[in-house]
Amino acid sequence: MTALSESEFLATVPHQLYIGGKWVDAEGGKTLTVSDPATGEPIRTIANASPADGMAALDAAVAAADSWAATPARQRGEILRRAFDLMQERKNEFALLMTIEMGKPLAEALGEVAYGGEFLRWFSEEAVRISGRYGPNPEGTGTMVVSQRPVGPCFLITPWNFPLAMATRKIAPALAAGCTVVIKPAELTPLTTLYFVQLLEDAGLPAGVVNVFTTSTSSAVSEPIIRDPRLRKLSFTGSTSVGQRLIEQSATNVLRTSMELGGNAPFIVFEDADLDKAVDGAIIAKFRNIGQACTAANRFIVHEDVAEEFGRRVAQRVRGFTIGRGTEAGVTVGPLINDKAVDKADQLVQDAISRGATLVVGGKRVEGPGSFYEPTVITGVVPGSDILRDEIFGPVVSIITFRTEEEGIRLANDTEYGLVGYVFTESLARGQRMIDQLETGMMGLNVGVVSNAAAPFGGVKLSGLGREGGLEGIREYLSTKYTLIPNS
Repeated sequence: MTALSESEFLATVPHQLYIGGKWVDAEGGKTLTVSDPATGEPIRTIANASPADGMAALDAAVAAADSWAATPARQRGEILRRAFDLMQERKNEFALLMTIEMGKPLAEALGEVAYGGEFLRWFSEEAVRISGRYGPNPEGTGTMVVSQRPVGPCFLITPWNFPLAMATRKIAPALAAGCTVVIKPAELTPLTTLYFVQLLEDAGLPAGVVNVFTTSTSSAVSEPIIRDPRLRKLSFTGSTSVGQRLIEQSATNVLRTSMELGGNAPFIVFEDADLDKAVDGAIIAKFRNIGQACTAANRFIVHEDVAEEFGRRVAQRVRGFTIGRGTEAGVTVGPLINDKAVDKADQLVQDAISRGATLVVGGKRVEGPGSFYEPTVITGVVPGSDILRDEIFGPVVSIITFRTEEEGIRLANDTEYGLVGYVFTESLARGQRMIDQLETGMMGLNVGVVSNAAAPFGGVKLSGLGREGGLEGIREYLSTKYTLIPNS
């Protein structure tokens, strides 16, 4: 890791707003404090933007829009590639920073650096592959030219749970497409984004192309930006309720929107599943990022013939976890983001138990400083329990059983969300049926992680609209223009 102490390293992380290529204080010198969820102690004081600061960031993005759109695609791609290379050089620093401000174990934080960096590399390559169409119209009276243009200035709002990967997943395609950016990271974990924007500056990104503000009054600062007619694109990752409100605001100027919202992922284990694969998949699908992921398995729907054995094996693995601050050696489960998250996880567990579920392991807060909750397994969850409806966002495995394939599908689809589903079966035909019948934007077949920079990430129903990553990711930042050239 970095040779500096934690305090020395944190002192090198930017604490100001980045607007028009300059690090500046917030209006009136207002600040907010970022805390370590493992200790509850403050770790850094940073700028707290006002609505005027937000508009200054948009002004800078608008001023830089034309020149960045005219920048050759190869040049845009090379800046992104330099950013990727710099991230590999600084991976230990990024990992440490995420562990301190968000809580995930250091090994997982390093995994996020690798994952987040891939968006820089992928879209550095996609920048030069933006293409169109050219050909005669069916009537033979002219030639059709279809081209792609950057949509214009973009406002990107990222969540606290993957502070690096969510920033790179939005910023990289926007820059590759030729768009300028204003980004607002979550109040709880803003330091990683500030450090990343500094990296982009070091990679040679021109002033004004990316601007960042941090604030404790998100709605007040964001709404004027969204309602400004100069903004042309809004991308948000977060809760469905906030996403719905942002969509309403974006309707005024008919903004292009991308929304990656809540999830309630089913994890279906059929009677013919390879239980070794299923248990391995369950551990990573549930406990990655301490369960604080929109893709986390939320409802374990297990065939009654294998439910007892599956639950026993998962509980055995969970008992072997080590809880602690993510920077400590051997820690596999860090803190939840704050005490509110601990309260929510505990309420869901207690509600399920009160309705008849069986607590196998865990099930309570960890005493002492920090926002820790024990990794938990509950079996025999009863239909109607809150834990089957609400996104847990914590380290809790909740198992409900089913008897027939049709019942399993019905339980899986019985939710307003549709981000991702996980299916474990050794039957190829059944796997194909699940691809066709599960109401999700993504699916893992005999695997517990689906995310990849080369794949389209997104959901259906109340889980959102649009896609991030893959060939589809850059299209969210491009508008199609058709031109007819007559033959004479």
